[in-house]
Amino acid sequence: MKPYEPLGTLSPGGGGWRIVVDELVVPTRIGLHPQEYLAPQPVAIDASLHYRGVPAEENAHELIDYESWCARVSDHLESKPHTRLLETLAVEIAALSFTQWPALDALTLLLYKPKIREGTRRVGVELDWHRADFDAWRASAALHAAAVG
Repeated sequence: MKPYEPLGTLSPGGGGWRIVVDELVVPTRIGLHPQEYLAPQPVAIDASLHYRGVPAEENAHELIDYESWCARVSDHLESKPHTRLLETLAVEIAALSFTQWPALDALTLLLYKPKIREGTRRVGVELDWHRADFDAWRASAALHAAAVG
């Protein structure tokens, strides 16, 4: 067997696979303070995307393509109106991720503003969601929309 030939399936068992995105930096309109409304500012994203699929050339459409994920998140952040809270942005990215990639089981997102405050390297928030958390959030949002509308 050649070293590059696969050994049957690549099923990891256990918790499955995890795609790691380290410090995707995207300009977006974010913040509470008056100066933050003047122009887009960089937001850095660390993401851990968990899925249980079995990686194979023939089922690549069932997996999470990190390039597509990065491009979709970047497009969303670059084109959206101003958001006041990083927490809101984290929920938006999580919802987008679970909606666009059915194979996604869970994610951890760390969003931060690099060098936003003197004396810090970064300040941010972290969100851990499983698909059940997303489903509950979506159901709650639908109920709220029905009650308001």
